[in-house]
Amino acid sequence: MDWDAFFTVHSDLPREGPGCAADVHWALDAAGVSGAVPVCDAGCGPGADLEVLAEALPQARLTGVEMHAGFVQSARSRCARFGDRVTVVQGDMARPGGPYDLIWCAGALYFLGVTEGLSGWRAALAPGGWVAFSEPVLLDGEQPQAVREFWAEYPAITDLAGIAARVTAAGYRVRGHRLIVGAPWSAYYDPLQARIDHLRGTEPDSALGEALDRDAAEIALWRAASGQIAYALMLVQPE
Repeated sequence: MDWDAFFTVHSDLPREGPGCAADVHWALDAAGVSGAVPVCDAGCGPGADLEVLAEALPQARLTGVEMHAGFVQSARSRCARFGDRVTVVQGDMARPGGPYDLIWCAGALYFLGVTEGLSGWRAALAPGGWVAFSEPVLLDGEQPQAVREFWAEYPAITDLAGIAARVTAAGYRVRGHRLIVGAPWSAYYDPLQARIDHLRGTEPDSALGEALDRDAAEIALWRAASGQIAYALMLVQPE
């Protein structure tokens, strides 16, 4: 993959994966996280969920951890209004610092592996701390061709029971889950489609054209089976 082309397509987008503010609020309510707590957004991207966390937890101190420098700058700009209560650092989400009462990770833990990532985060959690992460999931029933093609590059995808088994293998317990399907994906793909349409009018070179085609094909597959392509938002705690 040409990463320069990828990040050209994915610059100036509101978010870098499916999700919405309601997902964040569900996790905070279910975990009972409130007050002047330390919270981490691991793999925060351009800061969409970090901003929601900061709004929902007005007394908390938040740290966003992100590898890509462009996303770091976007997240810092987005969260500048919160002052020094929100810090965004360029670094590896496998080593997020801490300890935190909550580690939030939207659509990024699979880069580490669910079991591997959770195991590594034990030392980053305060006693009684929580992890909320979203992970690709297969829904019950026969998988249409569009679903199989959509997830072809992630052969490790499994169903809810399979995700729970990976959580258990890390020594954690599942405390709740919520499916991310439909509208939260539109919140990601609609701006991405607009970005693709804009860049197609700029006479893109071959590398950028390939990146545009790849993302457009992904969006087309999602639209063909939008009710059956999902993430599971998992709320877990160490045993």
